Amino acid sequence: MNSVLFDPEARSEFLFSIQYYEECRKGLGRKFRHAVETAVQHIVESPFRFRVVKPPFRRYLMHKFPYAIIFTIEPDHIRIIAVAHTKRVPGYWLIRSSL
Repeated sequence: MNSVLFDPEARSEFLFSIQYYEECRKGLGRKFRHAVETAVQHIVESPFRFRVVKPPFRRYLMHKFPYAIIFTIEPDHIRIIAVAHTKRVPGYWLIRSSL
């Protein structure tokens, strides 16, 4: 399994965060994008190693940015549910579970 699908809201969060970091400091948005891409690659390589936060959701905590990648393991792909800032309201992405 190496297919990854971003929930549309997760894609929006990701793109907004890239833009935000780039506006803070030139090149920082690129670094954030690379960090998320690396995180997604780690998730694809070994999705079951990451903590279940509320079934069926799992969480990858990023190292250099205060973000978590929330995802589910589907039969034929990984679905990214949220690119969540860790200071945001916990579990706000749970309403996306019906997708």
